[in-house]
Amino acid sequence: MSPGNATDFSELFLRGFPIQPEFQRLLFLLFLSMYLLAFLGNATIIFLIRSDLQLLHAPMYFFLSHLALADLGFISTTIPKVLENLLSQKWTISYHACLVQMYFFMCFGNSDSFLLASMAYDRYVAICFPLRYSALMSRKRCHFLAAVSWAIPIAHSLLYTILMTNISFCDSREIPHFFCDLPSVLEISCSGRSVIEMLIPTEGSVEILGPFVLVVISYMGIFYTILKIPSNSGKKKAFSTCGSHIAVVVLFYGSVSWVYFKPRSNNLDPKKIVAAVMFTMVTPMLNAFIYSLRNSEMKAAMKRIIRHHFH
Repeated sequence: MSPGNATDFSELFLRGFPIQPEFQRLLFLLFLSMYLLAFLGNATIIFLIRSDLQLLHAPMYFFLSHLALADLGFISTTIPKVLENLLSQKWTISYHACLVQMYFFMCFGNSDSFLLASMAYDRYVAICFPLRYSALMSRKRCHFLAAVSWAIPIAHSLLYTILMTNISFCDSREIPHFFCDLPSVLEISCSGRSVIEMLIPTEGSVEILGPFVLVVISYMGIFYTILKIPSNSGKKKAFSTCGSHIAVVVLFYGSVSWVYFKPRSNNLDPKKIVAAVMFTMVTPMLNAFIYSLRNSEMKAAMKRIIRHHFH
C-alpha cells in the first residue's frame, strides 16, 4: 500500500450496510421515518420548553431543551447522508465532508453525554437535597453546566478534526462504516495517526467515561437516599422523577459501549452496525418520546400553549 496525503483524495468510500441492493430502498424508508420522527419529536420538545416559562425555569427541562438540541444536531449529522447514499446506492463522501461530519458527530454526541451527566446531577440534588435544591441548582449554575456541556465537546472535536487533516491514507479509501467515524477513518490511514492513537486512550477515554462516571455516582447517591425512604409510595414517587432519564442513559451508554469498547475489526460486524444505528438514530428518536409522551408536565405545557394560541 502506498501512502498518499489525505488532501490528494477528493472522495472517500463508505462500506455501508451489508445487505442486498433491493433491500436498501426499504432501509431508506425505515431510516427516513426514524429521522422525521426524531426531528419532529425533539423540535417539539424545544418549542414547548422555550415557549412555556414554567418549564424553562425548571432546571430539568432547561437541560432537556439542550439535550433535544444536541439530538437534533446528532441525527442531522449522519442520517441525511445515509439516506442520500441509500437512495443513490453510491456510498461515497468527499474528504472535506467527511471531516465536517466527523467533527459534528463527535461534538453533538459528546454534548449528549455531558448533558445526561448534568441531568443526573440535577436529579441527585432534587432527591438527596430537596430543601437546598433551589440554591444548588440556581439559574447561574444551570447555565454554567450547559456551557461546559457544549464547550468541552466543541474543543475536543476541533482537536481531533485538526489532527485528522495531517493523516495520510493508504490506497484503500473504503471506510469500514456507514458514516465517517473517527476510529473507522483511522483504520484506512497509513501515517500521521500516532498522536491521535496516543490521545484516544487518555483524553478520549476521559471525555467519554468522565460523564458516565458522574452519572453512576449521582445514581448511587439517589438509590441510597431512596432506600432510606420509609414508605413505598415515597420510594415510587422518587423513582418516577428519574425514570425517564435512567431509560435514556441506558439506551445511550449501552449502545455506545457496544460500539467503542469492543475490539475493532475491518469487517462490519452486524451486531456493531445495529448498536451504531441504535445510538445514532434510534436513541435520539426514543429520547423525544420518552420525555414527551410519558411526561405529564410536557403534556400540560402543550395544553397551555394550545389554549393560549387557539382560545
